[in-house]
Amino acid sequence: MRQLIVFALSRVPNLRVTEADDGVDALRKLAAGRFDIIVTDINMPIMDGLKLVRRIRTDTAHKDVPIVVITTESGDEDRQRALSLGADAYISKPIQAPMLLQTVKRLLGLSD
Repeated sequence: MRQLIVFALSRVPNLRVTEADDGVDALRKLAAGRFDIIVTDINMPIMDGLKLVRRIRTDTAHKDVPIVVITTESGDEDRQRALSLGADAYISKPIQAPMLLQTVKRLLGLSD
């Protein structure tokens, strides 16, 4: 799934993709750099995506970075929880590359 997401995002001009193995790895990479957008899954080892969203939103350096949550959890309660924690978009799997690209471009203010 991650390879599909990376491949889809590679179509966005001037977008460099950094991958993380889990939420803790993502926080480590966030501490070392600046990012324009974050795409996370809810179901990850060590630290899930919802905890990651919560941690990012309390970090002054990254609190305004748009976050897209991608997940197999398609219930409205899961969507509302992710959005209430600070996610900017919520995409249920199976994801479609055009929907992901449209969401990322919208959040980054890019045109097609």
